[in-house]
Parts: sequence; structure tokens; C-alpha cells
Amino acid sequence: EIRLPRAILGLLIGSTLGLTGASLQGYLRNPLAEPGVIGVSTAAALGAVLAIYTGLSSSVPLALPVMAIGGSLIAVLILRALAGSGSILTLILAGVAISSLGGALTSLVLNLSPNPFASLEIIFWLLGSITDRSMNHVWLAAPFIISGWVLLILSARALDILSLGEETAISLGINLERTQLFIIFGTAISVGAATAVSGVIGFVGLVVPHILRPWVNYSPSRLLLASALGGATLLLSADVLVRLITPGTELKLGVVTAFFGAPFFLHLILKTKATFNT
Repeated sequence: EIRLPRAILGLLIGSTLGLTGASLQGYLRNPLAEPGVIGVSTAAALGAVLAIYTGLSSSVPLALPVMAIGGSLIAVLILRALAGSGSILTLILAGVAISSLGGALTSLVLNLSPNPFASLEIIFWLLGSITDRSMNHVWLAAPFIISGWVLLILSARALDILSLGEETAISLGINLERTQLFIIFGTAISVGAATAVSGVIGFVGLVVPHILRPWVNYSPSRLLLASALGGATLLLSADVLVRLITPGTELKLGVVTAFFGAPFFLHLILKTKATFNT
């Protein structure tokens, strides 16, 4: 009742973050892409924050995950309306706009919260954790997460061909609009469900594909499964670590992943800048 739900959620959420990070980096052909780039994580977090702010999370236990999933789906619908079937650049810009708006609304909710205890609960939830989760959270999140996985795996062949460029992919019969739909909705559904039960856990989707890419000979399709397994391993290891560092008061999982992920992110930026200059 205590350890099994936590382990299953760590496996599901870590796999989701690794898989979606590899999918987005392959589709956007951007080494710095990760699930937050299209605003899904921020929108899911906003939905959960609203559940806490309105008190629904206290009266209806499942309100928080349901509203988080709803936030991610609304974000996808807005993203499709803004980007349509346009270019990858349009998709990125629309995602940045949604992410910025979601962050601003989350800050507004925190600012307007009349109850300091609700504000503290929101802040702690935003830090990310899978502590004190039950099998109810597993049964709620798992169908959405697995559905998202299926959509992303169906895009594997298209990601391989997209690495040659959009024009080449079109000439080889790849339907870019369908591929975009699969990747966007797959990311939204799976990451939205993961964020719904764990809060915001960053950098896993960014770090894992970069570590494993050389091991799969830089193949986007082969990287999907490798990143899913690597993300699960990383998140489960981090969850063990948070229990060992401070046994009395556990660190939040999102804090640990950010502590190790942020320096890696800076390293990627410097590496990308050096490659561009040469």
C-alpha cells in the first residue's frame, strides 16, 4: 500500500518523461527540447493548482489529478488552434506562449490565495514528489500515460525520416500533420497524467535522451525505448536518493532532478553554442 504505488508511479512517470523528451527532440530537431517546451507541464500544473486553490482537492480527492489532465488537454487544443498544421517553429512559439501564460496564471493564483496553508500546499506540490501516493493514483494515471506512449511509439519511423529534413520526409511519404498530432497529443496525454499525480518534475526528459543517444547510434526511433527505460531508472534512483539524504524530512523529487539537471542543461547550451560558432 505504501511502496508499490510509489515504485509503479516512478516507473510510469520516469518512462513518460524520458520517452516524451526523446520524441520532442527528434521531432523538433532541437537538442534542448523537453516536455515543457509545448506548455503541457505548465498547463497541467495550473489545473492542479486551481484544484488546490478552490478547495476541490480536499473535498474530492481525485479532483487534483482530473483537473491537471484537463489542463494539459486544453493546452493541446489551444496549441493546435494557434499552430495548426504550420511549421515546427510556429509550434515552438505557440508552446512558449502557452507555457508563459500558464506560469503567469499559476503565479496569479498564488498571489490571490487568501489562505497561507493553501499557498504552502501549492508550492510543495509544484516541487514534485511521488510520496504518499496510492493505487488510486496509479489506476487514474496509467491509462492516459500508456495511451500517450502508444501515440509516440507510432511516430518512431517518421522521426527517423524527419532527421533528414521536412522536405525529404514529405517526399518519402511522411504525413507531417499526422506525425505532429501523434507527438503533441501523445506528449500532452502522458505528461499531463504524470504531472497530475506527481507535480512538476523537470530535466529528466532533457538529460536522459542526451546520455543515451550515442548508445543507440543516434537513431531517433531506437532512442525512444532506451529513453523510456533510462527515464524510469533515473527517476526511481532519484526517489531512493531523496529518502536517503534526509530521512526525517524527504527532499522533493523535483528539487533533486533540478539540482542535477540544471548544470547538465547549461553544459548543453555551452556545447551547442560552441558547435554553432565553429
